[in-house]
Amino acid sequence: MRKWAPTAWRHEAAAVPAEVMGRMIASLGEDGFESQLLEQLQPVLPAASWSVYQVGPRCAPTLFMSASSGIPDTTRACWGAYLAGPYREDCTLRFDTGTARSSTQLCHVTAQEVPSEHRVRVYDAHGMAERVSVVRHADDDSLFAVNFYRHAHQRALTDAQIAWFEQLAPALLALAQKHVALRGGSAAVERSPAALRATLLQRCADLTARELDVCTRLLRGMTQDGIAADLQLSLPTVKTYRNRAFTRLGIHFRNELFALVMRGE
Repeated sequence: MRKWAPTAWRHEAAAVPAEVMGRMIASLGEDGFESQLLEQLQPVLPAASWSVYQVGPRCAPTLFMSASSGIPDTTRACWGAYLAGPYREDCTLRFDTGTARSSTQLCHVTAQEVPSEHRVRVYDAHGMAERVSVVRHADDDSLFAVNFYRHAHQRALTDAQIAWFEQLAPALLALAQKHVALRGGSAAVERSPAALRATLLQRCADLTARELDVCTRLLRGMTQDGIAADLQLSLPTVKTYRNRAFTRLGIHFRNELFALVMRGE
């Protein structure tokens, strides 16, 4: 496993084609941005899947976006498996001691270097063999990570491809953060759980504590599998609380929950 600052490790590589960057910027904020960006990167970084998420000691783990190319998309299943335990012990994205806050770090890791539970549940179970990441460390100790995965059917990433990734990393990080903001995904995530609970209670005072627990986690991007693991409940129980809350709120889908909470702000 290697971690380094964006300019601390270099390999001779051709400049990233301008049209690659142009196409990525052109799709920013659009439906399907996740899939388009992955496809546009194939000439320089042939990853089979990617994900953008946030984790930290004082925030709910949040998957903002993910997609796959040329294979069945199992990124959501990977996220659920990650939340089922490995993310609490994951040190592959943590900054090395002495790294400055509010800084960016790159990471390259193979499946063999990932802790055993993480490897078995996430990498081995979904055919992932290698990852490159660009990680932004925030003041609240949360990590915003943009990750690209090479799968077992693909050749190992070359030094040149990793060098291309390093060149693109600042732009990829900025694009991911901007897309999240444009799509409104960050609005609820940036609000505290207490603020979300208060807003939900304003919309419906009859919501129970558990219904609020589930809804606030949905608003912060967690999957139902992740909520079950976080609250130590069964998945059917989480679905029951979700359905009861949605009935009380007069909605049917998660996007309606976002709209309800963001309305009037």
